[in-house]
Amino acid sequence: MEAEAYRAYCLENVAAHYDVAMVTDAEPTWERPWLLDWEVADPTDQTALAAAALSLSERHPVAGVMTWTEWYLVPVARLARRLGLPTAGPEVMQGCRNKATSRSLFARHAVPSAASIGVRTVEEAALAAQDIGYPVVLKPAAHAASIGVIRADAPEQLGAAYEFANRAARLGRESRSVLVEEYLDGPEVSVECVTYRGETTVVALTHKSVGLAPYFEELAHSVEAADPLLAVVAPAARAAIRALGITDGVSHVEMRLVDGCPRLIEVNGRLAGDMIGHLVSLATGIDLPRAAADIACGRAPDLTPTRASAAAIHLIYPDTSGTLDRLAYEGQRPPWLERIHFHRRIGDELVLPADGGDMFTARIGYLITTGPTTDLTRSRAEHALSHLDVHITPRPASPSAPAEGVA
Repeated sequence: MEAEAYRAYCLENVAAHYDVAMVTDAEPTWERPWLLDWEVADPTDQTALAAAALSLSERHPVAGVMTWTEWYLVPVARLARRLGLPTAGPEVMQGCRNKATSRSLFARHAVPSAASIGVRTVEEAALAAQDIGYPVVLKPAAHAASIGVIRADAPEQLGAAYEFANRAARLGRESRSVLVEEYLDGPEVSVECVTYRGETTVVALTHKSVGLAPYFEELAHSVEAADPLLAVVAPAARAAIRALGITDGVSHVEMRLVDGCPRLIEVNGRLAGDMIGHLVSLATGIDLPRAAADIACGRAPDLTPTRASAAAIHLIYPDTSGTLDRLAYEGQRPPWLERIHFHRRIGDELVLPADGGDMFTARIGYLITTGPTTDLTRSRAEHALSHLDVHITPRPASPSAPAEGVA
């Protein structure tokens, strides 16, 4: 149910303005109230995707196609081109999907980024790390959601770090290589951008909290309409989008501020995950899913802010891997707690990255808070977290791990 937990708002927002016909890999369930029609096919199978889309186009006029799913970006761009509809080219989406290609384009266009070397073996990884200098980050060249991303601080950590990254890399479609990269030491942010006919509007800045070291799990995000850092990061975000050749679409540009200066991590050619688009709407009034749909249909998006506020999401993780045996929010729900969502149930097994898991196996849910400033939304999130009753029975292999609470 994680697609519903994090993407239902996107479908609801788009369906408020367009009739939606969907190609989906399973019979729709929660999506049905917002769908005009659908076809079941694997969106990563180009032939099956095209056949399903053509079947829908025989029943309904199709004005545009879009996706907010990372793994569908290239097939959907190819489909749009085949149908003669507006799209960022598939080669552009491949550049976003393959981080090695992105790094190359950033270097060519003088976009500040990180030193990066593609490797195929642990021996190559060791040489690359020696060349770059520790600490280094190892990651799949083509994945998403920080899956397979890990830091190695010294040579003795490199072997295990390479195996962790390589397991995820083997699942890649655009590339199965591993990147060894310079560790960018500084606060992590993302820049939510909308590009229409080559002109990029920087809509919002998202502050990120990343933890569970040496992994890079995203634990919290916050957006404030009048963030003073927007002026600092906007030029780098626009430069990265230009370097990749993105002329149309919504982009989620990730970077770190090193000594106060932006250094690019990657550009995702889609709506951000983790409900960030919803935070942007709560803070600014700008509807990013609708903007993405408008651009897909060749229409200029309305990016006029109608709010000046702040919003934050706290992603709930357990302290230890194990069985979830108690989960509840206790007490009255204050008006600033915009939503609280659990997508785990009693009896579910939770597996943290340290035990071979990832966000899909570890995360319990999230809560979203609002307020006039980021500081207040964060303090409200801490207050709401104090009312969570979460209990985990640890795995037998880790009896010494703490058994109660959330990260």
